[in-house]
Amino acid sequence: MTVPPEQLRSAADFPPTTREQWSELALGVLRKSGVEAGSPEEALASVTYDGVTIAPLYDASDLPDDPGLPGAAPYVRGARPEGGSWEVRQRHEVADPEAVLADLENGVTSLWLALEPEDLPRVLDRVHLELITITLDAGERTREAAEALFAVAEGKRAAGRGGDGPVGERGPGELAGNLGADPLRDPETAIDLARRCVAGLPGLRAVVVDGTPYHDAGGSDAEELGCSVAAGVAALRILTGAGLTVDEAFGQLEFRYAATADQFLTIAKLRAARRLWARVAEVCGAGTSGRGAGQRQHAVTGSAMMTARDPWVNMLRTTLACFAAGTGGADAVTVQPFDARLGLPDAFARRIARNTHALLVEEAGVARVIDPAGGSWYVERLTEELAEKAWEWFQEIERAGGMAAALESGLVAGRLAATWERRSENIAHRRDPITGVSEFPDLAERIPVRQARPGRAGGVRYAQEFEALRDLADAQESRPKVFLATIGPVAAHTARASFAASLFQSGGIAAVTAVAAAPGADPAVAAAPGVDPGRIAAAFAASGAEVACLCSSDRLYGEHAEAVAAALRQAGARKVWLAGKGEFAGVDANLYAGCDALGVLRTTFDDLGVAR
Repeated sequence: MTVPPEQLRSAADFPPTTREQWSELALGVLRKSGVEAGSPEEALASVTYDGVTIAPLYDASDLPDDPGLPGAAPYVRGARPEGGSWEVRQRHEVADPEAVLADLENGVTSLWLALEPEDLPRVLDRVHLELITITLDAGERTREAAEALFAVAEGKRAAGRGGDGPVGERGPGELAGNLGADPLRDPETAIDLARRCVAGLPGLRAVVVDGTPYHDAGGSDAEELGCSVAAGVAALRILTGAGLTVDEAFGQLEFRYAATADQFLTIAKLRAARRLWARVAEVCGAGTSGRGAGQRQHAVTGSAMMTARDPWVNMLRTTLACFAAGTGGADAVTVQPFDARLGLPDAFARRIARNTHALLVEEAGVARVIDPAGGSWYVERLTEELAEKAWEWFQEIERAGGMAAALESGLVAGRLAATWERRSENIAHRRDPITGVSEFPDLAERIPVRQARPGRAGGVRYAQEFEALRDLADAQESRPKVFLATIGPVAAHTARASFAASLFQSGGIAAVTAVAAAPGADPAVAAAPGVDPGRIAAAFAASGAEVACLCSSDRLYGEHAEAVAAALRQAGARKVWLAGKGEFAGVDANLYAGCDALGVLRTTFDDLGVAR
């Protein structure tokens, strides 16, 4: 049906709404749902690990001060006025020239090489250095790796060749990227390499200020930011103390941050990082143009969020993280392969990692818009509040004597450990869910086997405790199991049976029901033990389980829970759980949303006699 133009209504035809009107309507819905709260803002708000309140609604009044323009101070909206795509930076930890070439021929524009210095000539032999950027990650051998890279570049310049393929805008062998020096760990090497870069290698930076170790220790976003700014300031002091000008020192730094599946916090973190560093530049008197004008950022999809179990879900996590990194304005982005927790990635995993960039840039068009999150009331407010929290933490580190002193005294470690403890508590209670691990686990999954990763750095993993229990369950001759004693019709017990099954399976414990307990029996009979305690107990005995969990509605619990629990005890149940809340004779403990899932699993292992 065609609507006459005179009947069409525009947004201007509708009366304006106010925050107060929304609040009144939202409060009515909450009360109907049984939620008692003074305001919907109070009921629906959440708080980050940094104490930043995420409100349910934002409007124009939430906008902070003018964030400026892209490419202009304070660089909240990006350090590049022209916008454009980010560098696709792939990490390589083994000397595999064919894998490197495959990446470069299929979309990778930057190499992150964690290789031994002696391997660099072979890996880069057929690579056009002038077409890409290279970042070194050689740890204690940074100086040797840099010298090896210089030698490779000099050889290509002398021969007048780059590698296979077309020649780039830079001359043969002309380098761009970062040498990966850490002034806090090895100031001598950092100073020497910075001087060489300033003197004659304009495309290179010498220093990486790496915030990811603080993230990987379980830290929050503001803690990662504050630590990185403090480490950056420490690097500036070391470089300027060795004779570099302020502008030269600023131009030698690149910052590395973790990008996570929490897309809005990642976007805000990268924007806040540039704002913080612009403030440091202002205080230090750095120029407003040139390489030090805006913080150069390398975003890496976070290691802590990656799982070994159901690793394919990592593809979704890293896609979200890559999107957030690009939207947040990162200059270079590394997508970790989905099998990163299993060992060295195979060719398929590397292909998926680089194609994640291609999908976002070419198909989704993320890079076609400069600062696509700019102007969002939520993102702008979150950016500002995150920057404020990070600046407070940075100032605390400075009052303690700077980053080196704060690391030595344990101030940083203590702060990160406290945050990790809070995060661990939320993970254990499944308030911070991990898909495929603490939620929706697949006990039948077949995990790919990968070659061990050489010298992989440590750090916490959000999934580590659940995965440790999964490993323990898998190592048993027969998988531990719990019988779900469903009471009443399917409609009464399905929700809680599904909840209980998912919880037990998150620790590798199978959840069996009446059907599984009585193979060969009439499925119609076995599947519907109803409310008869005798039939439920018989199904439990047939299952071979030693622990049971009652699953039903509150009403049916009131009528039958005690009788069923008594029958299960008589049939040999060592322990009887109940999915839901309420105390009943014969029931030992309860499962419910927000309970300590790890505690339940560990207790169940103990009850089943599985040594931990």
